[in-house]
Amino acid sequence: MEQVILMILATGFVAVILGVILKRFDVPPIVGYILSGIILINVIGTHGENSHTLEQIADFGIVFLMFTIGLEMKLENLMQMRKQVFIYGGLQVGLSTLLFTFLTYYIFGLDIKASVVIGAALSLSSTAIVLKILNDTNNISNYYGQNSLGVLIFQDLSVVPILIVLTIFSSKDSSIGALFLDILYSGILLLIVTLIFGRYLLDPILKLVNKADTHELFIMIVLIIAIGSSFLAYYLGFTYSMGAFIGGMLIAETHYKHQVEADLIPFRELLLGLFFVSVGLQLDFKIIAENILIIFLILPIFMIIKGLIVISILYGQRTHNKLKSCLLLCGLGEFGLVILDLGQSKGLILTDTSQILSATIIISLLITPLLINKINLITNLFLIFLILLSLLLLYYL
Repeated sequence: MEQVILMILATGFVAVILGVILKRFDVPPIVGYILSGIILINVIGTHGENSHTLEQIADFGIVFLMFTIGLEMKLENLMQMRKQVFIYGGLQVGLSTLLFTFLTYYIFGLDIKASVVIGAALSLSSTAIVLKILNDTNNISNYYGQNSLGVLIFQDLSVVPILIVLTIFSSKDSSIGALFLDILYSGILLLIVTLIFGRYLLDPILKLVNKADTHELFIMIVLIIAIGSSFLAYYLGFTYSMGAFIGGMLIAETHYKHQVEADLIPFRELLLGLFFVSVGLQLDFKIIAENILIIFLILPIFMIIKGLIVISILYGQRTHNKLKSCLLLCGLGEFGLVILDLGQSKGLILTDTSQILSATIIISLLITPLLINKINLITNLFLIFLILLSLLLLYYL
């Protein structure tokens, strides 16, 4: 326990110092958090058990992020965004998974099951980074912000079927039919429980606690709902984040949506910071040094492919919006790390392959906030380049 407390203190101290320094150069604090983890693991040194404990604490950041995303997603709002979520999001995830599966299977010569899992992992972008920066800069309501939000929501929803596929691929004892039936029963049970609780019990419970006029009690019941819905989903075979997302959607239908959102933001920001520190803890310079050429070759390939897919599915929109959406979604995502880790633990993905791809994702997480922070400059420069290229072609033609 003492070592864990010292670990958290050291983490906070390094993160604060780096955050203050980087803020002077207009670098997002997320980069400081990731660099803090890199310093802790490679310079100060940490014990495996303590860093694992920190990672478990940090996972709550993702839970609360998904919970607050659910708060924004009333069913009527989800239907209003059905084009961005189900068409743009479905095309992005589907095409990215197919292309990355093709690359890993035919070019890198991996097993077909491993290729599918890796392709799905690489199709995901960073919900935590993109939505945090869009919220901080008040750009989430812009056209490209809505495009990105819709795609990210579909990506988060697609984590469940990805994990189901991973479970099927790694299962040796159960038949595919039996697994599908288990998942179907669990999904129906989760749906029934959440709908009954959300429709008939949630609003009266929040009203009763709110009448006590004690702020900490209201925060406590919100935390219970967020964590409880996460645990219920996990118990039934789904992800913690999926349960938190459902819990947020249920509260979004109550009269206390805005109050809950305001109370939960401080917890989300703090735990998200710890999550990005834990991302830095996973970055091993020895692995990077041994595979530096491979990592820096495949990273731009992956990002360019994802960017081109985003631009192609947004056919008909203004070039400005397509380019900004491309910059927001071309990076790799933190959920990819979770999928790769599970794939490795279940024996589907080789350790070396998992570590190389994890290092690639983490470097992408470092690059993504820098791209988004300079999104207007990069977009304008690229538009100028396109104009000059068009003029040059017209001159020679």
